[in-house]
Parts: sequence; structure tokens; C-alpha cells
Amino acid sequence: MELLPQVSAEQFFAVDIRTGVVKEVKPFAQARKPAYQIWVDFGPEIGIKKTSAQVTAHYTPESLQGRMVLGWVNAPVRQIGPFMSEFLLLGVHDKAGEVCLLQVHGIVPVGGRMC
Repeated sequence: MELLPQVSAEQFFAVDIRTGVVKEVKPFAQARKPAYQIWVDFGPEIGIKKTSAQVTAHYTPESLQGRMVLGWVNAPVRQIGPFMSEFLLLGVHDKAGEVCLLQVHGIVPVGGRMC
């Protein structure tokens, strides 16, 4: 078994992962692989941020609308074609390599920080 690199607690807690609510979803026609442009409200402290995500296999724009998601909000901004991605939507690949979004269970506040 390969050893994983060690990450300090300080490094781990520097990653800002928040809960947010999907506000808008549009097909991303210019993407090389099927994707959506997604706007998420992370609450008053962070506000609305946008990203591009290849989640079309399991989700429609309608099924994403209003969904609580997790996002890495202090990720570096990335240019994806003509679109500027401001955070990373968090998920896990299924057996076919398609993204399944991470979810929170229970009532948590919009903008709640992972702990």
C-alpha cells in the first residue's frame, strides 16, 4: 500500500469548505466535456460564487436548483474556457468515473464551515 502524504492540522484547517445553496444552473456549451455553470449562495460572509462542474451524468439543472452542496471557497480562481470558476464543488467519483456530489444531512446553516 502506498503511503499518503502527511498534511498538518494547520494546512487542513486552512482549507475553507462551506455549505451553500445552488441558486442558478446553466448548461456550459463551451466546455470540452459535458458540464454546467453553477452559482451557489454561501451566505452573507462569502456571498454567491460561481463554478463549472462535470456533474451532468447524475444531475439535471432542475435537480440541482435549491440543493445544499459543499464547496471549497478559498480555492484559487481558475479560468475554464470563457468562464471563471471561483470555487470547487465537492464530490466523489462513482464506479463509472462520474461525479456524485457530497451532501450534508440534517439542518445546517447556509455558509456553515466544515469542522
